[in-house]
Amino acid sequence: MLIEAGFEIAFQCPNPTPMLLQLNVHPSREADLRSRDMVVADPYVPTSGYLDHYGNCVTRLVAPAGLITFKNRFIIYDSGQPEETPPDTELTPIARLPNDVLLYLVSSRYCDSDKLADFAWSHFGAIAGGYQRVQAICDFVHSKIRFSYADARATRCASDSLHESAGVCRDFAHLAIALCRCMNIPARYCAGYLGDIGVPVDPNPMDFSAWFEVFLDGRWYTFDARHNHPRIGRVVMGRGRDAADVAISTAFGPAQLMRFEVTTFELVVDGIL
Repeated sequence: MLIEAGFEIAFQCPNPTPMLLQLNVHPSREADLRSRDMVVADPYVPTSGYLDHYGNCVTRLVAPAGLITFKNRFIIYDSGQPEETPPDTELTPIARLPNDVLLYLVSSRYCDSDKLADFAWSHFGAIAGGYQRVQAICDFVHSKIRFSYADARATRCASDSLHESAGVCRDFAHLAIALCRCMNIPARYCAGYLGDIGVPVDPNPMDFSAWFEVFLDGRWYTFDARHNHPRIGRVVMGRGRDAADVAISTAFGPAQLMRFEVTTFELVVDGIL
């Protein structure tokens, strides 16, 4: 299956403004690309790129004063299969976890698991098996949080979501990640594209999506507390401890968002999906 995806994002800057963008497909999916994945700026500005500490592609530039638009359009291959469900094996003891996984067990900016440990153990401590415990957490978060763009707030952390019970996809992910970490399950934040492939079309404008991955049985598995069932066609852009590590744009000065359009859909080739 082929997926076409892309975005168009515009900012108004009163002064020349250094910016960092995380708008490319994650390197783990580069082999699946069937066209060039390139962020284009209008007006043109010189850019450079690097991989951050989490292996995400970052574009670095100085936006000129005035309106600047960033856009991209690419085609990527996908298996067309729903995401894999992990085996319900016992959790890997912390002493046997790989070194690079350990940072996904501790609190971070938006996943303040240190505030949720008592709650997590009282609600999920009796559940055996790694998969069953993670799924119970997803079920809880899915029913606890009401999805609402109107209630989005950039400063909301996981403990806030537990009490406020409203938010957007990043809030679902943050709360689920924090609760998993409380239960000694490594969990990391993911952001990227998720189109309406194999599900009813969402009438709301498309956006980038947030979900999470947990380390079970020696590898990472995808979970999504907002949708709470395996999906088709997810394309990861970035991974990190939480949304602070995977910001799609960081401006070192005033930069007002003027336009934000995201698209992703299954590509029809000669009348065949």
